[in-house]
Amino acid sequence: MTTPALRVAVLVPCFNEEAAVATVVADFRKALPAAEIFVYDNNSTDRTIEVARAAGAEVRSERRQGKGHVVRRMFADIDADIYVLVDGDATYDAPSAPRMIDRLVSDHLDMVVGFRVDQSVAAYRPGHRTGNWMLTSFLSAVFGHDFKDVLSGYRVFSRRFVKSFPVLSDGFEIETELSVHALELALPVSEIETPYYARPEGSVSKLNTWRDGFRILGTILKLYRSEKPLRFFTAIGIILALLSIALAIPVIITYLEVGLVPRLPTAVLSMGLMIVAILSISSGLVLDTVTRGRREMKLLAYLSQPAIDRN
Repeated sequence: MTTPALRVAVLVPCFNEEAAVATVVADFRKALPAAEIFVYDNNSTDRTIEVARAAGAEVRSERRQGKGHVVRRMFADIDADIYVLVDGDATYDAPSAPRMIDRLVSDHLDMVVGFRVDQSVAAYRPGHRTGNWMLTSFLSAVFGHDFKDVLSGYRVFSRRFVKSFPVLSDGFEIETELSVHALELALPVSEIETPYYARPEGSVSKLNTWRDGFRILGTILKLYRSEKPLRFFTAIGIILALLSIALAIPVIITYLEVGLVPRLPTAVLSMGLMIVAILSISSGLVLDTVTRGRREMKLLAYLSQPAIDRN
């Protein structure tokens, strides 16, 4: 069993979840009787605040719209030893929380992700299922870790993770950023299968398959650029260099044959592309040094937080 002395905080971001939030609070109160439950409302226009407060949660608000803004406020406001982050739509399995916490504590981890196993066809929309698979595969290929469900909204964190995590995302791409933070610092993480249910009647998904999918993909590319700049800009440089060489070859052959450069614009373009390619690779080298320094600062912030006391 989890050490009773550990302070556990359940963080529930909500937007128009009147139909589900009472169930979420009640389920997590039953699964984690000693935990504090915080519901953060994000400009709901229904009775989410009243329902959550009546269910026994401490309700706070974040006025800037977007899940990323809510998570940023949660992580800044709440002090705990262990944090349980779960969406307020009643789709995640509260009885899995003690098991996830036990895994975090016993295996000395910093993040445990609830790998969603859908319990009904309605739990996942087809577009979300495909988009999740594509983005998870892309993230694993880019950052070298075999995540199975990078977009899961059900996670357990150590204090070290939460207090060293600089939240930069505004919206639903926050889950991607959480995963990349763990990968770039090589933090110990794990995934646990958890049941995933359909939303209760009256609860509507706030995700837009295409808009949010492209935003998450854009976040991965931006994080790849910022966390692995040498690879990113070297790849661009190589592409530009190859294009420059392809344009230069006919010009060089013509010059060797007739001693003239009849395609002067092509020659200038080829030279310009090669210069840009060299500048791109040089930028990658400089930014790689900056990134290493920034990563060291994040790691120092992580190490400045006390580890979980398991005694």
